[in-house]
Amino acid sequence: MTRVHAYGDDALGDLDAVGLVERLRAGEVSIPEVVEAAIARTEQVAGDLGAVAHADFARARRTARDPHGGYFAGVPTYLKDNVDVAGWPTMSGTDAWAPRAAKKDGDLARMYLATGLIPLGKTRLSEYGFSPSCEHPRLGPVRSPWDTARTAGASSAGSAALVAAGAVPIAHGNDGGGSIRIPASINGLVGLKPTRGRLAQDAVIRQQPIAIVADGVLTRSVRDTAAFLREAEQVFRPLQMPPIGDLTRPGRKRLRIALNTTGVERGADAEVTALTEEVARLLEDLGHTVVEAEAPVPATFREDFLLYWASLALALLSGGRRLHGRSWVRAHHDNLTEGLASHAKRHLHRLPGAMIRLRRSTREAALFFERYDVALTPTLAHPTPAIGYLDPTQDYAAIVEKLYDWVAFTPLYNVTGTPAVSLPLATASNGLPQGMMFGAGWGREAVLLELGYELEQARPWARIQD
Repeated sequence: MTRVHAYGDDALGDLDAVGLVERLRAGEVSIPEVVEAAIARTEQVAGDLGAVAHADFARARRTARDPHGGYFAGVPTYLKDNVDVAGWPTMSGTDAWAPRAAKKDGDLARMYLATGLIPLGKTRLSEYGFSPSCEHPRLGPVRSPWDTARTAGASSAGSAALVAAGAVPIAHGNDGGGSIRIPASINGLVGLKPTRGRLAQDAVIRQQPIAIVADGVLTRSVRDTAAFLREAEQVFRPLQMPPIGDLTRPGRKRLRIALNTTGVERGADAEVTALTEEVARLLEDLGHTVVEAEAPVPATFREDFLLYWASLALALLSGGRRLHGRSWVRAHHDNLTEGLASHAKRHLHRLPGAMIRLRRSTREAALFFERYDVALTPTLAHPTPAIGYLDPTQDYAAIVEKLYDWVAFTPLYNVTGTPAVSLPLATASNGLPQGMMFGAGWGREAVLLELGYELEQARPWARIQD
């Protein structure tokens, strides 16, 4: 097992983003020093991890000399390479067209950077975010810093790997089927998928028929995630849901928590089930009530979600030449993307019914969270696989079967639009992080953050540098 990280005695130290803000405000370090440290750390681990899609250190240095305002002013970060940032290409995890610079920031980047964060570049994802493991046949895999023989997950793989390795304390991710929570689980991070509509998003995501994608961040602490959501709320305030506000400590209310390890169709393996039950006992020791409960999903959920997911691939491939011009090469797409598009084309007549049933899941979730404050499941059904397990050059059917064996719990929250967070509360027998997922009702991120604070205090998670 080869572990890679860049922690050291420099301006970043081992601080999270909030700790770095405090150090900057105290004048103990300068913004240029912090940015230089992040650049040096990125260069130290980039070759081993394969996490960087596009670097622009010159821009970061210019911004460090003349930083924008905002709570996070001076804190270095990365954005995922499926959102537009002015002057940088957006490749969405593929090499199917020639890179060209975005003309302006997308809505997400404008909101994200208004908090003061300084971007060093963009991070890699699996092709269009379809796979939970980033293993591009030509660009190479993104590797976990905890064990470089294993995947860093996906689709926000690059962001998670760089945060876990200590290159930056916080990075952007987004989540259409688990793509913040999956790499958070693998890399020992906090990964919260907010409620649908909580944060600003680029138009291409907002225009999806069912808005399954939510933007957020990968962090090493609950307080960093809470602080980011607080600051984002100052920039983009969705009036249709309750504010999150400034959360800095555990909640006092004891919660009724639903435990499930059987998933939508396929459940967790024996080891992960035992780890989840151990967390349930911790919750009971803290005074919460834990009750076993079935997931609020119909028997058709798996096939309906797969068909809708596949329809997004079909739309991307059908419109590729129109969107990207003559440089677009369909043959550069991997077997998963092509297989999903073919699946959607064969079953397109079933799509309207599938979408109706998926939308109905939102109502079922609302009823579920009238009975329970929080739901507990493992984030992933078995420990982190090696690079190659989800190699996208495999036969499509084989990839999908392996995918469902592993990603059994996360997609439900994308369909319902309700918030969910992965917390690094467990360690598998191989010594690698194993995340636990907590979900709540519409607009109730505050419940998850307060519970996160409590669990972080009760069971501090392992650090890669230890």
